[in-house]
Amino acid sequence: MTRDEIKAFCASLPHASHVVQWGNSDVYKIGGKLFAVVGMGGEAAAVTFKTSHLAFEILSDSPGLRPAPYLASRGLKWIQNYAEPGLSDDSLRDHIRASYDMAASGLTKKKRAELGLV
Repeated sequence: MTRDEIKAFCASLPHASHVVQWGNSDVYKIGGKLFAVVGMGGEAAAVTFKTSHLAFEILSDSPGLRPAPYLASRGLKWIQNYAEPGLSDDSLRDHIRASYDMAASGLTKKKRAELGLV
């Protein structure tokens, strides 16, 4: 996926918000909770997303993927898709959506109700 395609997908998720932070990274959140960061990794777009513990273990050693700089070094389970071959477009969308769902589930009941997620 291109950077523009990744950004369009992240922005299409319900109640997703976008800010530019940390240099020139496109940061996507739901209810103030981070679910994806789109930046540049070498020649291509890099996207960072939250994973389950199991997915983190599996994806950490896959070609084109790595524990996310900064986030993973803090003990968080975040993966960065930064180079070829990386994830297929469908798999990348699935992982970003799972990250979104994890962020949404971590919101308070009040915030989830405000967003109509209950």
